[in-house]
Amino acid sequence: MEKFRLQGTVKPFAGDGRKLGYPTANIEVNNDIAEGLFVGYVKLLNKKLPALIFIGAPITFGDSMKRAEAHILDFEDKDLYGESLEFIVTSKMRDNKKFNSKEELIKQMKQDEQDARNYFKKLSKGS
Repeated sequence: MEKFRLQGTVKPFAGDGRKLGYPTANIEVNNDIAEGLFVGYVKLLNKKLPALIFIGAPITFGDSMKRAEAHILDFEDKDLYGESLEFIVTSKMRDNKKFNSKEELIKQMKQDEQDARNYFKKLSKGS
């Protein structure tokens, strides 16, 4: 079920996720890693927390620097800068895409979150 893992130290980037209502923990990645939006887990202090994991450059904001960003579901907004995290990618949801507006992106992020919650709910039921 696991596709791949990424490891790194959380670093500050532009803070766009937080501004859009989806704070993320960001780590640097190699340019040859697969891009897109994935579901998986963030391993923090020996706990596996369900997360949405974006890998790529946030092209909607004109950014070209590739990174991995994890939005941990139902996670209290705690500062993770400097923490060493492992991202465990399990399934791809969609490709990286440029949106026409911030509002269009937020609408898609809400749908992505719902899709991720459904994915984890289905997993927990053993389907």
